[in-house]
This record gives sequence, C-alpha cells and structure tokens, in this order.
Amino acid sequence: MKPLLLSHYTATTCAGRGLAAHLDMLRAAGTGLKAGGFAHCDLNTYIGAVAGADEALIDGELARFNCRNNRIALIAVQQDNFVEHAREAVARYGSKRVGVFVGTSTAGVLETELAYRQRDPASGALPTSLDYAATHSPFSVADFIRRTLGVAGPSVAISSACSSSAKVFAAASRMIEVGLIDAAVVGGVDSLCQTTLYGFNSLELLSPQMCRPFDATRNGISIGEGAAFALLERPAAASATTHDGVALLGYGESSDAYHMSSPHPDGLGAQLAMRAALESARLEPAQIDYINLHGTATPSNDQAEGRAVAALFDGTPCSSTKGMTGHTLGAAGAVETVLAALALQHGFMPASANTRTLDPAILLDYLLVRRDQPLRAVLSNSFGFGGTNCSLVLGQAGDSSLMHGRLQ
Repeated sequence: MKPLLLSHYTATTCAGRGLAAHLDMLRAAGTGLKAGGFAHCDLNTYIGAVAGADEALIDGELARFNCRNNRIALIAVQQDNFVEHAREAVARYGSKRVGVFVGTSTAGVLETELAYRQRDPASGALPTSLDYAATHSPFSVADFIRRTLGVAGPSVAISSACSSSAKVFAAASRMIEVGLIDAAVVGGVDSLCQTTLYGFNSLELLSPQMCRPFDATRNGISIGEGAAFALLERPAAASATTHDGVALLGYGESSDAYHMSSPHPDGLGAQLAMRAALESARLEPAQIDYINLHGTATPSNDQAEGRAVAALFDGTPCSSTKGMTGHTLGAAGAVETVLAALALQHGFMPASANTRTLDPAILLDYLLVRRDQPLRAVLSNSFGFGGTNCSLVLGQAGDSSLMHGRLQ
C-alpha cells in the first residue's frame, strides 16, 4: 500500500483522557484497572472504566444518540483538539471526500440492557424511549461521529470482535487508494456492559486479579472500555499542523475460522495477518523494531500468539499494553495503534504492566522493563473471536526508505 499519515490521533481509556495521560501511563507501565462491579454486575474481577462517562451527556440536535458508547466516543474526540483538526480536514477536502470508519463490538447494548429492566410487566415490551438505531446499533457510533464532525462521505461500522478497530484502518486505506475519498476518520469504541462481562465470565476467561499478559501465572482478561481515533491522509495532502511523522505503512488481515473463541494453537491465522502486513508495507521482519502484541492474558491466546510471533520474527522486542487499559475489545485495535504511535513518536518500547514472571514456554523477548531507543517501524496485532485477525505496521513518516519500502 501507499503509506498514509496519521496526521492527528487521540485516545481515552481508564488510563486517562488524551495523549499526554496515555504517554505518562505508558512510560511508567502503570494501570488504570480497578476492582469493582459495573451496572448491577458483581463479578469478582478488575475492570477499566472511563471516568465520567455517565456525566458526559449528549444533548441538543444529537440527543437521540445519548448512550454510554457514544458518550465515550464524544469524550475521546474532544481530546487533543481532534474535533477541530477533523473539521479542518472536512473543510479542506470537502465533506463528501472524507469518510468515517469505526470499529465496535457490543456497541450500545447497555442501552437495551437498561431498557430490558423497564419492560412492561404484562407484555414484556421494551419502553418506547429505546431508540435502537441511535444507541444500540453498531452503526450508531459511526453515524454519531460523522454528524459530530460534519462528514458526508462513506460511513462504515465494522464489528469483527476484538479486531474491529484495527480493520477500519485497512478499510479506510483501500477507499483512499482507489480514490473514493481523500481522508478518513478511523477509530474504535467499546463500552462496558453486562453482556460482555457475564459473557466472558461464562467462558471462564475473566481474571480475579489485574490481567498479566504472558505471565507464567496468567489466568484471564480484565475488560476495559475506551475509544481512539485517528485522521488518515496522504502525506503530501496533509496540513502543516500534524503529528510528528507517524505513518500507516501496511496492514494484513486473515480469517482462519479455527474455532468460535479459541485461536489455532500455533497461531496460524495470526501468522497470515502479520505476513500480509509486512508484505503490504514492503518490509522484512527484521525491519520491525517493536511489536505491540494482542496479549490478552488468557493461557491459550498468549501461547498461540507467542508461537506465531516466534515463527516470523527473530528476537524482536514485544509487549502487551492490556495490563494498562484492560482489553477494550472492539476499541482495542485503535487504542493500541495510538499507543504504538506514541511509542514510535517518543522513542521507547513500553514494558508490560502487571506482568512479573514470564512464561518460560513462550520464547519471546517480552519486555518487563521499558527500553528507550529510537524506533523506525512497529507492528500492532489485534485478533478476534472466530479468527478475525488484523495486523498494522506503523513507521516514521520522515524515513524515506520506509515510506518507499524495501521489498522489490
């Protein structure tokens, strides 16, 4: 693919609001996870809730979109002047030449959960106040964001479990490549709800402690929520007020369909996605300086991803950032792309929060201590249920050899 600039980006999770908060937490290998329940949920687990999500009400012309998922999206785009930058791009290209691509998993299902508690006791009918299209529907958040930013180009919601908001980068890149649009707002949003918490609990995948990716004693995930957005543009067309040279160099997708919820033991689908991303970026494995692993902290996921990475890379440093944010599910791809961009921009490889003793059976250079050094190219993995996999390659936009690729 032809590289695209991440001209502006932002993130909001339990680790904080905006880039500065996430950079500080990332450097310190801290965590925003806390023990406690959520919305009538009393499970023994840690969660990553976005502070103030219930208070950030959506009103005025877009009041019908008011739900937790959309409120978190609104909080996110209000950080780092993202709304202003996106609207400037809309004015520069024209509203029909900018697209919106948002990944989400459960979307606004919490609204239906709350409505179910108010159903008519005789008929079982849900209250008429429930607006499914504007709150629960996966497209709701894409519709809300396009209206908020004044975008009139293609608007797409992708829901492929935990790879949802990594795949939006690929979908947007293809539309820019074929000339349907000139720029795209891409991102992901997911919010806490009982469906997610009790669903993962029924699969025996929730940890009663903070998640510990790739730890010898890891025993499950910590569920988080959050949102992240980026503005994708061709480098030559981007405005002068951009971030310091982070580019999307390549993407790779696969769909191995090995099992409904478990990865192939050797991570064959993950390997396909990573190979495709490298080929798309025209890079060799040795040119990747750091890998942001999917790293959910379940025994099978980390083992399978470890085998997949070891099959392609020879000692490339890597870590998972989910100990910091929790697993933000449909938002994870976008959130972790932003975290990888911060590491690339500021020249360090983040350590894994909460991980103490590495699993000796997983043969990776997994980071328990931060490494400070310039980075040229990084890879970020996002793998979802059913084998819906996506890997993204980011690089320094000022590096001409990376921007033009090394593979002939």
